[in-house]
Amino acid sequence: MGVDLKDIVPRARITLQDLCNRVMAIDSYNALYQFLSIIRQPDGTPLRDRFGRVTSHLSGLLYRTINFLEVGIKPVYVFDGKPPEIKEAEISRRRQVKEEAARRYEEAITRGDLKTAKTYAQQTAYLTDDMCKEAKQLLDLLGVPWVQAPSEGEAQAAYMTIRGDAYAAASQDYDSLLFGAVRLVRNLTISGRRKLPRRDEYVEVQPELIELRKVLEELQLTREQLIEVAILVGTDYNPDGVRGVGPKTALKLIKSCGSLDKALKALPGVELSIDPSEVKRMFLEPHVTDAYKLEWRKPDVNGILKFLCDERDFSEERVLNALDRILKTDKLQPRQSTLEVFFKKG
Repeated sequence: MGVDLKDIVPRARITLQDLCNRVMAIDSYNALYQFLSIIRQPDGTPLRDRFGRVTSHLSGLLYRTINFLEVGIKPVYVFDGKPPEIKEAEISRRRQVKEEAARRYEEAITRGDLKTAKTYAQQTAYLTDDMCKEAKQLLDLLGVPWVQAPSEGEAQAAYMTIRGDAYAAASQDYDSLLFGAVRLVRNLTISGRRKLPRRDEYVEVQPELIELRKVLEELQLTREQLIEVAILVGTDYNPDGVRGVGPKTALKLIKSCGSLDKALKALPGVELSIDPSEVKRMFLEPHVTDAYKLEWRKPDVNGILKFLCDERDFSEERVLNALDRILKTDKLQPRQSTLEVFFKKG
């Protein structure tokens, strides 16, 4: 779910080209779930190979990563580790939502309503351990680094921006800001033309840059107060938040009262389902690691063809055409001009 701060957070529209030569720490789970949700057949089923293995995540990862490399972005994908116990309520809620969507999907299929079926199917995406291993294998073959976070991937990505190892964290959620990310880029992995849910309309989705310093200055908050606003709205650690309190109301409460404790006293009868100090600690003192190495290498073309085409039934022509955007067509070797500089140790 992530915390909903879209109504109060200032942002600037940018393009992929604006991020040329920038290291982007991408929330892998966030991106892979998007691919699994969006890349589907007309009846809502995901792409599969001849053995029935889902390949939607690999398709999205391949083509989107090549888009990044083509414009000079240096992506590093950050994978979630063990979720904290405090997140169990939200994980359970998500599981129930998927189960209900799966039930409604089957009902829609039974009555032949493929349009509705696809809508529910997009809500049933599951990311398995095997899918994550496959994604890491593809990244290795592409020569793109990935980082295994000990716990929350967004916390790790934020830490990498704080260290200066990444320009920005990339995620659809705003949680990276609460973890202290210097910058957050939204819509990075889904930029382009996108169909609106339940409507036969399309919109252009552009990346958005959000800078924590500007957010705090414009809202006149400290980072801890921004976390307190999020707690009132509801986070993955206290998904219920305070009933009836949205981002704008939460912001007014924290600014007028000065702290979460005083804000809660101004709301008679309101009690949070969890100790807010525990939620604050999760954002202010997340479990992260500095045991990673960022290095971009030349793609292993033969390895990619074997993995995707021979083993996963991808079209060799399409894969080669995609790779050709960053490789020469004759010898399939990295371009000697800009790419030699690009693939140097980052």
